[in-house]
Amino acid sequence: MPVALNPIKIGTIQIDTPLTLAPMAGQTNHAFRVLCREMGDCGLTCTELLSSQAIQYGSKKSFQMFDWTETERPVAVQLFGGDPAMMAHAARVVADAGADIVDINMGCWVPKVAKQGAGAALLKDICSATAVVEAVVRAVDIPVTVKIRAGWDAGNPTCVPFARAAEQAGVKAIAVHARFATQGFQGVADWSWIARVKAVVSIPVLGNGDVETPDDAARMLHETGCDGVMIGRAALGNPWIFAQIEHYLRTGAPLPPPSVIERAETAMRHAQISVETSKLPPKQVIYELRGQLIKYTVGMPFAARLRDDLVRAESLDAIEAAFAHVLAAGALVAA
Repeated sequence: MPVALNPIKIGTIQIDTPLTLAPMAGQTNHAFRVLCREMGDCGLTCTELLSSQAIQYGSKKSFQMFDWTETERPVAVQLFGGDPAMMAHAARVVADAGADIVDINMGCWVPKVAKQGAGAALLKDICSATAVVEAVVRAVDIPVTVKIRAGWDAGNPTCVPFARAAEQAGVKAIAVHARFATQGFQGVADWSWIARVKAVVSIPVLGNGDVETPDDAARMLHETGCDGVMIGRAALGNPWIFAQIEHYLRTGAPLPPPSVIERAETAMRHAQISVETSKLPPKQVIYELRGQLIKYTVGMPFAARLRDDLVRAESLDAIEAAFAHVLAAGALVAA
């Protein structure tokens, strides 16, 4: 059955199709964000998480990750940090660099972030989390959003009271990953936390967690009443997922999956954009591409050989040569 998917506003910015790309470290670089927008119906993308501390101290590596362009707009830039003043400074820097939205990371659970009192660790103390939000909202004139978890752990589910506080502080939208930080990506996301947040705020709420298919997205919207869906891991190697979800929600019918040739050509375009536009050192670009491109290989002919070639690739030529066998096999099937 078709499900309504209405435009939302994040401050003054209208998101015509509220299907958004979740920020993911080492994944949501410029190339992948561009592909998600090109394939259709991804209404908003977000950068990888950037360290406010690194920006404060002028880290060259962090500034190399300022990779958004006019072709992506609107684009959100995600920051993490536990110090309000540092977060405010970083927000001003990325706003001056052209970000449309500043997103605050309160969902990352990995130790190197959480041990700094940043990411999801902020949800342990609503007052500290709110202080960060207030500082960032005061620092910039563009909309501020927050991505959170249900809380740090099941004994302290802080998402609902924090959501209230964030809205009062001026946050314009909130994304809820429906797991606790201590779960990582384990277990099943409890979408009831998304519904509980939606019930107490008037700003747009995006649901996140365990949406892998168009049917999952439809169920999340129906069960939680959320205003949009944020897609993370299910989009890796699958930038078509946004168009597939939108079509299913609008018509109740699935779109045919991309062909082997389409998948191979898209993976190669992913690589080409990365190499041509990244500000990172070329070797680092190729090393990151290895893991990203492997996501496209599931179900492809010669998949085992292809993955083996990709993890050894040292150049764009090597990546293109790896996919040549797939394209040849796909052409034979299509003939």
